[in-house]
Amino acid sequence: MAGPTDPLAGLDRVPWGSLHHAYGPAADVPSQLRALRSAVAPTRRRALSELSGTVHHQGTRWEASRHVVPFLAALADDPATGDRAEVVGLLRAVVLGDRRDDALPFDPRRAFAAADGSTDDQAALVARHLAAGDLCEHDEVAALADDAAVRWAADAFHAGARHTDRYVRWLAEPDPQLAGYAAELLAWFAPDEATLAGLVAVPADETHAAARASANLALGHCPVDSARVDARLGGLLAADTAVVRVTAAVALARRLDDRLPDRALDVLAEARGADFDAEVPGWDRSVRGFVALALHRLGLG
Repeated sequence: MAGPTDPLAGLDRVPWGSLHHAYGPAADVPSQLRALRSAVAPTRRRALSELSGTVHHQGTRWEASRHVVPFLAALADDPATGDRAEVVGLLRAVVLGDRRDDALPFDPRRAFAAADGSTDDQAALVARHLAAGDLCEHDEVAALADDAAVRWAADAFHAGARHTDRYVRWLAEPDPQLAGYAAELLAWFAPDEATLAGLVAVPADETHAAARASANLALGHCPVDSARVDARLGGLLAADTAVVRVTAAVALARRLDDRLPDRALDVLAEARGADFDAEVPGWDRSVRGFVALALHRLGLG
């Protein structure tokens, strides 16, 4: 029997067989989630791939997708889980789909407005015909498919929004990839005090540079005026590590526009002139791309 700290507690209480994913009934999802706890790395990788293909198929979410979210969050939260950063990567995919940073700051009400036109019964009807492969033979049902897909995406997003306290906690993880993924994930949700405090507090030393850079970018996309945030980013313009300095300048350019301090502009210009580049965990765009966007935003690109 699952104990109270078991990240998969309650897994068998979900009616997986009556829910649908990309390939039909989601009865195979529990075994895939359990496989993420395997001590065998290839078994975990296979489970990640299978789940990605079923509950996040080419960016589309399904009936079953939102039910997977709390288990992925709990698995990633447990130090006994292997490949935790990869689990967070899958969690991000299920919660956000294929959205990129150009959709930030994110307004879920606007993004998911079409979900208001889809009822539970309509979404379930679409799922059944998709699983049967005959959706196109039923024009009335096919007309409901787009709204149903938006509804499933909204359900997954809102399921992810319930775990921001965990994402904040992951910012302090020693694994820079895990902490970096957490920072990027937090950029998609309305920030509260705990989120801002967590993003500000990520250390800037060399060991934490990748996570600090991700936190900088998240703060840059944060639609909240905050002198504390701006002061933290301003101080990081003198950081020892280039990726921290440059992402701090990028973030300030987004936040301050024509009030950007000269030092931040100098950092951006130096990065462009030196063809500086780096990858930041959780973000699809490279730092060089962010620098180009920042300079363009300032009318200098």
